Amino acid sequence: MQIHLLVNTFGQDLLHRYGEKIHKLTLHGSFTCPNRDGTLGKGGCTFCNVASFADEGTQQLSIGEQLAARKDEITRARRYLAYFQAYTSTYAEVAYLQKMYEEALQVADMVGLCVGTRPDCVPDAVLDLLSSYQQQGLEIWLELGLQSAHAATLKRINRGHDYSAYADAVERARARNLKICTHLIVGLPEEGNDECLATLQQVVATGTDGIKLHPLHVVEGSTMAKAWRAGRLQTLSQKEYAEIAANMIRHTPPEVVYHRVTATARRPTLLAPEWCERRWGVMLDIYRHLEQLGPQGSALGQPFQFPG
Repeated sequence: MQIHLLVNTFGQDLLHRYGEKIHKLTLHGSFTCPNRDGTLGKGGCTFCNVASFADEGTQQLSIGEQLAARKDEITRARRYLAYFQAYTSTYAEVAYLQKMYEEALQVADMVGLCVGTRPDCVPDAVLDLLSSYQQQGLEIWLELGLQSAHAATLKRINRGHDYSAYADAVERARARNLKICTHLIVGLPEEGNDECLATLQQVVATGTDGIKLHPLHVVEGSTMAKAWRAGRLQTLSQKEYAEIAANMIRHTPPEVVYHRVTATARRPTLLAPEWCERRWGVMLDIYRHLEQLGPQGSALGQPFQFPG
């Protein structure tokens, strides 16, 4: 199975453009979120417990110390992207953001930044700051957590913004030639294949350079955990997730880069589904569907000739 012939992955995209493997190093910038600190609400989105994907202990370390520790763990790459992942990594004064970002960019062998945030937390001043780094020749990705394009779903999961906030952020970012990666969750309550495909099509129409797919997983400390324990929330099987993800990929234009096609969480934080502990088996299921039905873009009649 030649994966690079099935999906336009971020790893292959970077390898093609840089001629070597580039590894993302995840950072915790001690940011919070307007949907947790009371600005928009408290408790955050119903699916959220940031500990499911970020090591809270690392926030005690400086950005330089975190990067040094991460680089020591990585032996497969010599150059890196600094990934500000936890919570809302643009939710601070611009001077503070500049200090954080530049501390990361000053580390040797760093080629750029990936900054994860909410669509309603990217004022022009932040976009101008990120654009200034891109103008210096650095790789800059603005990662926007949309999750769904459906108004009812965004309200149901207590997201705190609507689709128009995402569309506005994308328009302003693309006006500055910033690359956008859009995060989408597959398996949200009352959403199936049709709803996920509609979200994808709307995101593509609005304009995005990359996509991250995440299966909905129920984590300890989230509002959804209570619903799951009470039997009011069902999660997708691995087979169901793989089928929906593969269908979305087949309907994605070939030039859009898939930064991720699944995601994992660890026990005891992870409650359900248990298959979210394992990444590779899920990815293989997705790739088998693509091998059988057609690669990225094939449902649009435009499969991509991926770099060999």
